Amino acid sequence: MIAQTAASQAPVLDVRDLEIEIRGANGSFAVVSDMNLHVHAGETLCIVGESGCGKSMTALALLRLLPEAAKVASGQILIDGEDFLAMGQRQVEDFRGEQIAMIFQEPLTALNPVLRIGEQIAEAVRQHRKCSHKAAWAKAIDTLQLVQMPDPERRASQFPHELSGGMRQRAMIALALACDPKIIIADEPTTALDVTIQAQILGLISDLQKRLGTAQILITHDLGVVSEVADRVIVMYAGRKVEEASVYDLFDRPFHPYTVGLMGAVPRKGASSQAGDRLADISGTVPPLWDLPKGCAFAPRCPNASARCITERPPFEEKRPGHWAACWEHDDAA
Repeated sequence: MIAQTAASQAPVLDVRDLEIEIRGANGSFAVVSDMNLHVHAGETLCIVGESGCGKSMTALALLRLLPEAAKVASGQILIDGEDFLAMGQRQVEDFRGEQIAMIFQEPLTALNPVLRIGEQIAEAVRQHRKCSHKAAWAKAIDTLQLVQMPDPERRASQFPHELSGGMRQRAMIALALACDPKIIIADEPTTALDVTIQAQILGLISDLQKRLGTAQILITHDLGVVSEVADRVIVMYAGRKVEEASVYDLFDRPFHPYTVGLMGAVPRKGASSQAGDRLADISGTVPPLWDLPKGCAFAPRCPNASARCITERPPFEEKRPGHWAACWEHDDAA
């Protein structure tokens, strides 16, 4: 977990009022709105929410890797105080890998299928460091050792399809770490793995983050993962933040009904199959982003929704020190 002194340091990544739009058949619409976030060196920020809430789109925007139909409509992305959105393409490519890097969800599609693992890592090193092919290859081997790849010299000479799912994910992590970036973004990095390998990879990511002191953003839908690795948590719904707090405060006293619903759907240790221990669910579905309700986007699914929730969108505001939420029901929380 992050040291208490980190809060007084300037954030490595500072995102201000980010809005992302997508062009649709009937015009453009926002898929992420009013996104503000920051992360410090050595800190892990988790972004959680259901599929389609804007988590992955936010992550892609942070690396300027949005799909062709999407664009950043407004806002700033500051990396060590430099405006990433204002940079030319050459500078962006220099920043990717060296300042900010990503661990993708499915390494088999993210890795180049016709290049050996070591060649891919060495190529990334040579792109950012002036060094010989031999030195870059040595760095590739060292990085594979860092991510605890079994028999790294042999694996470096293999193609992605020759590795197991867990080994491919280790190779993906090695590729992200090869140029010692200050910021790592991990987008559902264990979704395609079985449970045992998931635990190993998450443990590896957490250990490396602590050892290297990188700032980390972890995109996930799994609150069990969040409880293990997060320092702070952002909960997203329908393209907006609905809650943000330290991991301790969020699990101790969630404010937003959506957060409460997500937690109710997580199996509890020691729970039985009896009726009183059944998992809760959240009725309904996430509304389409091109046709959001007038008020709170969660209101149609919320068991506590009032008339005000239907007609007015609640502001995202601090309910108690360090704990923010967008909910009229907790307007008097302190």
